[in-house]
Amino acid sequence: MRAAEELRYLILAIQREGNRLLAAELRPIGVTPSQAEVLRVLRDHGPLTLNALGGLLVCETGNSPSRLVERLVAQGLVQRDTDPADRRYLTLGLTAEGRKVSRRIVAAENVLHEAIDDRIAGQPVDQTIETLRALAAAFPAGEALARRRPADTKES
Repeated sequence: MRAAEELRYLILAIQREGNRLLAAELRPIGVTPSQAEVLRVLRDHGPLTLNALGGLLVCETGNSPSRLVERLVAQGLVQRDTDPADRRYLTLGLTAEGRKVSRRIVAAENVLHEAIDDRIAGQPVDQTIETLRALAAAFPAGEALARRRPADTKES
């Protein structure tokens, strides 16, 4: 097996397992991992236009996140408001219930992140992260993720 092929399958295996574990943690909250990402991005970066939200999502890169947003609006977790800077646009933000759910999402993500931390304890991961960032940077999903990182970690 070529190194590139093994790397691709390792990433896929880890992503699938991580998504399965996250979905199990999110099930009691009533959201999917993709919906949780929308709520988390709005929590951390909102309010946003639909286009700006789409530019920060990994789950929906290249696609309009409108269907995800529609479901979240219907659930009462996201609200649409007129953009105060330009009334031609709508901004998306969390409702009070959306803020509550986003706090539960953070807790669910922390369960997954702690499990990952336990698995990689003692492993040299800094170089692995840099390698994955370099690889991901070539793709829209990697660019979206880079835009979400705080400015002080973008060069590291």
